[in-house]
Amino acid sequence: MPDKAQVTSIDALESFRASLITYVSKARPTLEEISSDVLRTRLWLENEQRLRWENQVRRRTKDLEQAQQALSSARLSSLREENAAEQNAVRRAKGALEEAGTKLKLLKQWHRDFENRVEPLAKQLDKLHTVLANDMPQAAAYLAKIIQTLSAYAQDAAPAPLTSTTSATADGPTGTEPSAAPAGQAGHASPGVGQENIPDGDSS
Repeated sequence: MPDKAQVTSIDALESFRASLITYVSKARPTLEEISSDVLRTRLWLENEQRLRWENQVRRRTKDLEQAQQALSSARLSSLREENAAEQNAVRRAKGALEEAGTKLKLLKQWHRDFENRVEPLAKQLDKLHTVLANDMPQAAAYLAKIIQTLSAYAQDAAPAPLTSTTSATADGPTGTEPSAAPAGQAGHASPGVGQENIPDGDSS
């Protein structure tokens, strides 16, 4: 036989329900803010930063090609013997392109780490959000019904207050108790103490 619930205080249930509602009202905004931060970071990695550094790689590749063409033109020109400026431009362009390639490679690594480490936690956050958005409000509504049922039961089970008739009956004699006989009407009274076996005067 299953154990019966021992409810000793309806006020305790009401207090617990109020605390539950307060917890949900505070936890949901915090959880939504965290989920929003996760989404922004994912979009930042997948779109904003990826597009930025892919464009940088393309632009710096063109800059390097132009610098190399300028250096080649300077070397072929019979009017110029020194091409140090063009050589420096090529070196700078190569360094800039290497930097962009390194940043893009690092960004892709960050994205993989994000998917492997953050996504499992984000799924747990989604489950918790479902609990807070659906299960907890249902639990609060269920507790409200329980409190209402117990309150109605407590009112029905409460003893009725004493009336004036009930009080008088409790203080006075009941109808089943014998009443005292009036004086002079007592018949065949039992002999008193010291009056037993007194003979009549005609006895011989």
